[in-house]
Amino acid sequence: MPEEDLVELKFRLYDGSDIGPFRYSPASTVAMLKERIVAEWPKDKKIAPKGANDIKLINAGKILENNKTVGQCRAPFDDLPKAVITMHVVVQPSVSKAKTEKKVDEPPQKNFCSCSIL
Repeated sequence: MPEEDLVELKFRLYDGSDIGPFRYSPASTVAMLKERIVAEWPKDKKIAPKGANDIKLINAGKILENNKTVGQCRAPFDDLPKAVITMHVVVQPSVSKAKTEKKVDEPPQKNFCSCSIL
């Protein structure tokens, strides 16, 4: 693939730091981007995705679907030559994992009411 057809992307994390920029083919899928983000995730961050399903990518205000390609996700103003496209990364653990990881060791809290009549 010719060098000029590649799309340059960087990924903005929750704290304002970036991963990238990297060059991708317009035929690359969003799922491939997410896998790369998980692989390149900085080890010193408190919040980290466990897998690609824990990540949501946002470009031009839209959450990108895994089956879409980079070429399909580009906003019209991203057609400028040599422009680096910044996509925002949101880490959101999947709902099914979050519900099953409840702490079993803690007993349920009991509410006590105490009234004093003087």
